[in-house]
Amino acid sequence: MSKSPAELGNPRAHIECWLTDMDGVLVHEDRAIPGAAELIKHWTDTEQPYLVLTNNSIFTARDLSARLAASGLNVPEDRIWTSALATAAFLTQQKPGGTAFVLGEAGILTALHDAGFVMTETNPDFVVVGETRNYSFDAITKAIRLINNGSRFISTNPDATGPSPEGPLPATGAINALITKATGKLPYIVGKPNPMMFRSALNKIGAHSHNTAMIGDRMDTDVVAGMEAGLHTILVMTGISDPAEIEKFPFRPEEVLGSVAELLPAK
Repeated sequence: MSKSPAELGNPRAHIECWLTDMDGVLVHEDRAIPGAAELIKHWTDTEQPYLVLTNNSIFTARDLSARLAASGLNVPEDRIWTSALATAAFLTQQKPGGTAFVLGEAGILTALHDAGFVMTETNPDFVVVGETRNYSFDAITKAIRLINNGSRFISTNPDATGPSPEGPLPATGAINALITKATGKLPYIVGKPNPMMFRSALNKIGAHSHNTAMIGDRMDTDVVAGMEAGLHTILVMTGISDPAEIEKFPFRPEEVLGSVAELLPAK
């Protein structure tokens, strides 16, 4: 009987494609995490398909590519997959060329426009809540009324708070909760930890779950969604999680590493 890759001492011997979170894995506060630039270059040089994933729906892939470049990471925009892009892909499956009322910024608006959606305040097929730093009471009120009138409630991600230098900011999940309280309706959330975000990413690069790994820094999004999508899961200790955090959950990633530098081939 042949031995498995894990038994041979290399749990990643079967991995040919990579999905990785961005913040806490490749960058921290706009600074590249040691080893990240080298890992991206290694994947590029060896032609290993990869995507950088983020639940952030404020920015377009082009914006994020520029942000990563400023941190010293060369990631082309077609190697970035946001919750906004995943949401646009999902809604295209649901109703191609549909209509939407959107609470959000360039990331989600551009993704939906590029997917052929029309933005409207008149009986839209979908109300889409994305990340923004400019939530308007009038716009939230309009969203509530449209959902009550039959528009389907969609959200890019469930994150209740986001980081800032001054402390936590209310984020998409907090607005979702406000709208749910007012309408009695829960949103369908496309971003992590919904495995659909990973499945759409796999489709984007033509990968399969059995030979793809997910690298993340959060047990409650990256690891659980990667596990449910059938991916090889790797948790790194450069972001949110630490050993105490891991113990809070009844599941475990397949690997726990100090940082992405440990994924570089030995010299």
